[in-house]
Amino acid sequence: MGRPALPRVPAPRSASDRLLAVLGAFDQDHPALTLTDLARRAALPPATAHRLVGALAGWGALERDEAGRYHVGLRLWELAALAPRGLGLRQAALPFLEDLYEATHENVHLAVRDGRDVVYIERLSGRGAVGVHSQVGARWPLHATGVGLVLLAHGERDLQDGYAAEGLAAFTPYTVTDPGRLRGMLAEVRRSGIAVSDRQITDDALSVAAPVRGPHGDVVAAVSLVVPVADARTPALVPAVRLAGRGISRALGWRPDPPSAPSGPAASA
Repeated sequence: MGRPALPRVPAPRSASDRLLAVLGAFDQDHPALTLTDLARRAALPPATAHRLVGALAGWGALERDEAGRYHVGLRLWELAALAPRGLGLRQAALPFLEDLYEATHENVHLAVRDGRDVVYIERLSGRGAVGVHSQVGARWPLHATGVGLVLLAHGERDLQDGYAAEGLAAFTPYTVTDPGRLRGMLAEVRRSGIAVSDRQITDDALSVAAPVRGPHGDVVAAVSLVVPVADARTPALVPAVRLAGRGISRALGWRPDPPSAPSGPAASA
């Protein structure tokens, strides 16, 4: 009889791992945490969490309110503003987002991809616009949003194959959960240059999205318009969203290739 297997001992976590675990404890659903909550969500002993939180608060990465809860600090916002896919992209896009909003007075979004998620970096919305769950900094699965479909359609083939194989979460009865149907939708997005997400997150909203390209022509972001599904006139929305995407792309330095000149006898006629 062989010797019994020894229990697996988890690898020790480095100091940087523990610091990142503390910061990673915050998300859209947990923007304010007590020290006890931080220790629990970061899976750290209370004494270790206390020491790390103190260091992060001293540096400005965390701030403590009057109730004793911790929030993400302004020092991290200052660093995040240096990200090329963050504030810089937002500043280049904002005039075009504002034009799109003024033309429609509906929800206007700008988003980028992070792994299997879409992350919203700007949102403009009026009081009369259809209600949406998106907000700046929020994450949603790529397949369930218009901006996400654009970013997934223009992602690497390995990303698309792996994404479809890992299961597709449903949020409404209309959410696409069939991998074959998703692949067909992505092909149509690449063909048409437009994504339409119909009642994928809520059953009362429709999104029309277009790509935003960087200086080298690669898709770096997506812009969308979200309208009430009852009033949606998709063909009428497409030109405005496409124009916004192209305008932001040009502001980022993208220059589309000029149409090639005709050749042959007809060209010299």
